[in-house]
Amino acid sequence: MDENPDVSKEFIEEFFFDNSLEDRRLELFNQIYGEGSSTTGRRVIYREREACHEHLQRDYFAQDPVYPLDTFRRRFRMGRHVFLRIVDALSNFDPYFQQRVDVLGRKGLSPLQKCTAAMRILAYGVGADAVDDYVRIGKSTAIECLKNVVTHIILIFENEYLRKPNSNDVQRLLKMGEARGFPGMMGSIDYRSPIFDDVLEGRAPEVNYNINGNNYGMGYYLTDGIYPEWATFVKTIPRPQGEKRKLFSKYQEGQRKDFERAFGVLQSRFAVVRSPARFWDKDDLAKIMRACMILHNMIVEDERDTYATPLGPLPSYDDAADGLPPPNLGEEPLASYEMYIERTIQIRDRQKHRQLQSDLVEHIKRFHNGD
Repeated sequence: MDENPDVSKEFIEEFFFDNSLEDRRLELFNQIYGEGSSTTGRRVIYREREACHEHLQRDYFAQDPVYPLDTFRRRFRMGRHVFLRIVDALSNFDPYFQQRVDVLGRKGLSPLQKCTAAMRILAYGVGADAVDDYVRIGKSTAIECLKNVVTHIILIFENEYLRKPNSNDVQRLLKMGEARGFPGMMGSIDYRSPIFDDVLEGRAPEVNYNINGNNYGMGYYLTDGIYPEWATFVKTIPRPQGEKRKLFSKYQEGQRKDFERAFGVLQSRFAVVRSPARFWDKDDLAKIMRACMILHNMIVEDERDTYATPLGPLPSYDDAADGLPPPNLGEEPLASYEMYIERTIQIRDRQKHRQLQSDLVEHIKRFHNGD
């Protein structure tokens, strides 16, 4: 049978190479859902970041800024010199916070822009894109800045502003607790805490005190009723009977509220702490929390002279003047297994817990009466 070569070629092309149906399907898909990144280029927004840096400089960091220092303190949650100290430390620690120039000769984001964006997110608890219109930083870059800022604040300042209490700190805490009717008190606990690890490992400072004629060798923490009856916990008394027990509960709960107010100051200072979490990763949330606590302590150190306290001036974080050795950054020796078990038993001693609470009931009564 004779075959026409042109007809055969047309048939083959139509059967194997006709993509009109697929092209029509792709066209309809793009009309409904929008064109994908493979068919459209990335939209670039020219944010004029150099002009933004100059604007930011004039507003807050010039010799005669547009906004006075009290406005800076309210918006940045700290004094300008404290903020600049942080910016300078981050810039010297990591090149990420140094302003660079691209191949076109354009300057990149300045350290002030990056740190301002991160601080606004921490202070106001806003989304990352909320700082774009002023700091001129896109959402993804703002998130990157925030993560880098909190990470490096921890790396640089944690050993100074979030360190474990040393013997001087412990004595200061004991003095404050005794002045409020609770000798031997180390603080208050409202969540699961690893603070007893040092006690179990034999690294905790020694604490000795006497209440109602009985000697004790471990500090304690005030808690609510959900905590177990351990020798290191002093719980409130639910539905107290008798004047002495009612008075003890009043003092105990009042003291715990002071600690809760301290956390309330942290929440009011950094709205990101009290706002719904904007990150999924637990490590990111933990770093944000730790960085906020470090910043809070830096602010307290700077403003301590403006605080009124009946117990005298607040403590200093710089222990160099006290002749204390620098912190040991290496691995700490572990206690023997037998010592670990022995201290665990001591901490979980129910009888000691009840005796301590009973002695404090008597002590608070005498303290209240001025005896």
